[in-house]
Formats: sequence, C-alpha cells, structure tokens
Amino acid sequence: MQISQVLDKVDAGDIALPEFQRGYVWTRDQVRGFFQSLYRGYPIGGFLTWSTKAESVQTRGGGSGRDGSIHLLLDGQQRVTTLYGITRGRAPGFFEGNASALTGLHFNLQTEVFEFYAPAKMKDNPLWVDVTALFRSGLAGQLLAVNQLANGDADLQVVYIERLNRITQIKDRSVHIDEVTGEDKTIDVVVEIFNRVNSGGTKLSKGDLALAAICAAWPAARPTMNQALQKWSTAGFGFKLDWLLRNVNAVITGEAQFSKLADVDVQAFRSGLAETIDSVSYLLNSLGGRLGLDHGAVLSGRGAFPVMSRLLHRYGGAFPDAMTRDRLFYWYVHSFLWGRHTGATETVLNQDLQALDDGGVDQLISVLRRSRGGHLGIGSDDFVGSSMGSRFYPLLYMLTRVYGAQDFVSGVPLRDGMLGRLSSLQVHHIFPKALLYKHDYGRGEVNAVANFCLLTQDTNLKIGAREPAEYLEEIEARMPGALATQWIPMDRDLWKVSNYPDFMAARRVLLARAANEFLQGLHDGPSPVALEDVRASLATTSLADPSGTAKADPADEVPGLRVLLAELHEADLAVPELDSEVSDVHTGAAITVAAAFWPQGLRAEGGVPVVLAPDTTEEEQAALEAGDYRIFHSTEALRAYVRNLCAEQ
Repeated sequence: MQISQVLDKVDAGDIALPEFQRGYVWTRDQVRGFFQSLYRGYPIGGFLTWSTKAESVQTRGGGSGRDGSIHLLLDGQQRVTTLYGITRGRAPGFFEGNASALTGLHFNLQTEVFEFYAPAKMKDNPLWVDVTALFRSGLAGQLLAVNQLANGDADLQVVYIERLNRITQIKDRSVHIDEVTGEDKTIDVVVEIFNRVNSGGTKLSKGDLALAAICAAWPAARPTMNQALQKWSTAGFGFKLDWLLRNVNAVITGEAQFSKLADVDVQAFRSGLAETIDSVSYLLNSLGGRLGLDHGAVLSGRGAFPVMSRLLHRYGGAFPDAMTRDRLFYWYVHSFLWGRHTGATETVLNQDLQALDDGGVDQLISVLRRSRGGHLGIGSDDFVGSSMGSRFYPLLYMLTRVYGAQDFVSGVPLRDGMLGRLSSLQVHHIFPKALLYKHDYGRGEVNAVANFCLLTQDTNLKIGAREPAEYLEEIEARMPGALATQWIPMDRDLWKVSNYPDFMAARRVLLARAANEFLQGLHDGPSPVALEDVRASLATTSLADPSGTAKADPADEVPGLRVLLAELHEADLAVPELDSEVSDVHTGAAITVAAAFWPQGLRAEGGVPVVLAPDTTEEEQAALEAGDYRIFHSTEALRAYVRNLCAEQ
C-alpha cells in the first residue's frame, strides 16, 4: 500500500488509534531524521494494524468502515502521524501531543538537509523550501522560485527540480502493513502484542505498559489522570503520569511494582484513582499549611507521596489526628533530605509501604532511622555545598515559613502569594554575588543555601548589591529583631566580606539548630506553629498560586548556558533541570548540584543522563563517572556534543 493511501484511510477514519495507545512523543529531531531517511530511500519499516469491529474497542480519531470494522495502529503511530502532519499541514484526528513537532520543516536545495524553520538563516533565503507547502501545492508551486534561484543555469535547475520531486514522491512509496485479525484477538491479547512490537521503538516506561492494559478496559483512565495532573499544574505543582499511577498503585495494592495492577479490576482502579486524586490534593494543602511548602519549586520528596497516600487510605482519606500528621511530616522531611526515594525506587518504596502497613508512622520512622545509622539529626555541615537545586533549599523555605521569618524592610512575616506590587518572594543573596566573585569566591560558595534568605521583591531591589556590613546594620536599627528571624549571625565582624567563610559557618549552625528544633517538634507532636486546619481540601481551599515566588534564574549563573538552552529548544531536545541535585543511582546520596541536569538524556527517552557541572571536586567527578553520568564542565563542550549528536541524525 502506498503512503498516500494510508493517509487517505486516516482521513476517512478507517485507520485510528486504540485508546490504550499513548500520545505523540517524537521530537523535532526525530521528525527531521525520519524525513532524511525517506528522502534517501532508506528502509522505514512496516506498520501493524488490528482489524476489529468498531463497537468492540474505544478508539481515538476513527469510525467504522463499510463492514463495521476499523483498523487500529499497533505499530507505526509516530511514523504515520509524522507523515500525515508534514504532508497535510495539520495533525490527524487521533493526535494527542505537541503539534509544534509537525510544523516548520524545511529542505535545503543545496545541501539536501532537512531542518526546522530558523529565522536567522532561513528568512528570505530561497534555498530553504517549506516541505509542507511543497506537498500541498506540488512542484508547480515551486517552479518559478527554482527558475529564479538557478539564474539561467539549466543543469542546476534540473538538479533542484529532481530533488524536490524526490520529496513529493515520498507519498508514492509503498509500505508493508501486517494485520492482526480474528475473533480470538481480544483486547488483552492485542495489548500484549502492542507491548511486544513497541519494545524496540520509543521506550515505554513500566507505567506506560501498565496504563495501556488499564486503558484497554477503561478508556477514560488516561484522560481522567491527565485532568488531575492539569489541575495540579495550574496550581503550580508539576507531576507526571507515572508518578500519579505509582500513587494509585500504592493506595490500591500497597505495593510499588506496577505489575501488581494486573490483578486490579476496572471498578477497583476507578475508585482507587478517585481516592488518590483527593488524597494528593489533601496532602498538598496540608504540606502548604503545616510546612509552608506551597508551590512546586519547594516541594521536594515527591517519591514519598505514594507512602503518604497509602496512609490516608488506611485512615479513610484524612489524618486521624494532629500527632499522626506531624510525625508523618517528620518522616517526609527527613526522607527527602537524605534522598530516601532517589535510588532504587521500587525496592525502597516497598520497604516503606510494608513498614507503614505493619507498624504505621512509628515503624516508618524507625526504618528510616536505621537506614541513617540510627541518627536523623541535621548537622551544620549538611548545609555545606547545598545550593538552590539541592534538598536543603526547600528546608530553608520551610523554616522561613513555619518560623514566620520577617521581611527586612516591612517586617511582615513572609509567605508565598503575598498581595501587592513587588510583594512576591525572591531569593536574596546576603553577600551579593558580584561582591563575592570580585573576591574570587567560586560559584558553589556564592550560591550556597547558607548565603540565601527570602525577601519580597521590593526589599530585594532596595538592597541591591550593597555590602552586608552596610545594609544589615541599617536593617537592625530600623527593624530590630528582623535579622534574627532570618538566622543572620549578629556578630558585626562576620558581616565583612573578608570574613565570609566564618559568616557561612555561623549561619549554618543557626539553620541546623532551627531545623532540628522544628523537626523535633513534629516528632513529639503538634506545636503552636500549625498554620491551617489539616482537613482542608480542594473543595474549600485552593492550592497555591504558582506565580508568587520568584528566584534568580540559574540559566544566568553559567556563561553561555542561556544560549545553549535556546539551541537545545531549537533542536527540540529535552529541557534540563537547572541548578539540580545529582544523586548516586544506587544509594540515593547526593553527589553534587549541577548547573543543568538531563536525568533521561538529551532526547528524554531513557538515554544516558547528562550533567553540566563547571565546578566539581575530584571526589564528585569520580562519583559521577561511577554512576555512568555523561559529564561536561563547560557549555562550549556540551554545545559541541549536541551539534555532533544532531549531525548524526
């Protein structure tokens, strides 16, 4: 069958997607590479469809044929969607994904390469031909431009026309289609086939495969989950589908492995999902009220949520009392501070879920304490090397909130979402960055958590880049006690830039003391710093406004990083985590804070993790290499790697 005939069947609704298929996931780089292969005549593989009665399965974008049957794509969705989107200029009816990957593909008549539109080099350059426009108008629409471009050179004109013709003939290329048919091919059998044939393509996570089976029986599962994720995203909390499914699994089965969902029937999953969505919203409101963790940038320890969701399930969806809530949050904070769920996720989660079911919160704390050698205290040295992307930045934000730390100018206790112009919270460097760089301090020392405090934007602007010895004295005179609420050492000698290391050491002691006191209060039971009724739910309490808290953009901290990020976006490569902690994949222990981190690789497909870390010690370098991280120490080196990667396609 010709490609054009396949696309016509998509238009007619004869070819569609089963609802258990996930959406379009190809990047622009993959689209470009696919058309390069088509242009060169390389093999692109066949397609696999399932012929079934239209009423026997839920579909996306299809209808029944004359005999009441429909052909569902099991293998080839990404290729068919790409062909349809580029040649038709619009996404197919079954499309679900990022449509930008299907717009703007251009072809260079001279170099014979495909690239997506980049104004700097393509605008007003007739050598770059819009591929979609070529398919829609045919060669006739390009002849005048080719004649002008050839400038009277007949041989060159023939070459250009032949190259364009080779593109238009892609639609005439024949592809082989295998068909799965027969009454014995039930949805369960087809899901198994789907899993097998896709194992060599775009990598599917365990959660994808588990959800595929669930969607076969309950097509609304994915849309229902996406709706919940969108609601939380609007409130400033970005979660992924796998994460929500992991929570559902813990609530229903008490286990971490997705395979346990195979024994769960549709009704149990539906009710478990509804319960989990309510539990997550309940937890977000409780964490915002009790710990002040009220937006996504400070919500660390997301891997602990399945355990907390399971606890709420055991108590009917709400904390039975303040003691249980506080002791659970004591466990939660320590679990993210020490990277409890950053290593072997399923193994550790199963240990914690088992401990919870066996002995409740007390057993959870006991297991965590044993994993830490019997000690859960925070030492001042634990703040050394911690930056905005580390686990200790959320701790600083939490302490600021629960202790009512005051703004330096207004004296008002700080919280996210404050009203008024220039009232949003910002991270303030107590010792200004420019001052420290001038005195030869490194990036890690400048951006350490102990040099941070939270202030309103207005106050941050008023202080600017003034030296601490000058502005801290003024603040203490005008607003006595405000500095102490932000754990600023009151020894004036420490406010001099020459004594910066001593200032940092003293403030780390104050921060550790405050953290231990608060966490011990959580462990021992409710204290006066409780901020909200823990039974608040989304029906009565809205989640935090994500626009409130601002912080310095990490992309400006490393020379060339912002330009590199723009190039990655242009190549449609993965978006990195900025100023992010990198952990040992086996133990979960923190290794370093990277300027940029791609945990799933540059293509976000389960590739080799990539780390940009300009300042690493020999010990950190060795640990990163042992963890099979691909490490770059400059944006220039990473940019060269990216360009080579794109050139290989």
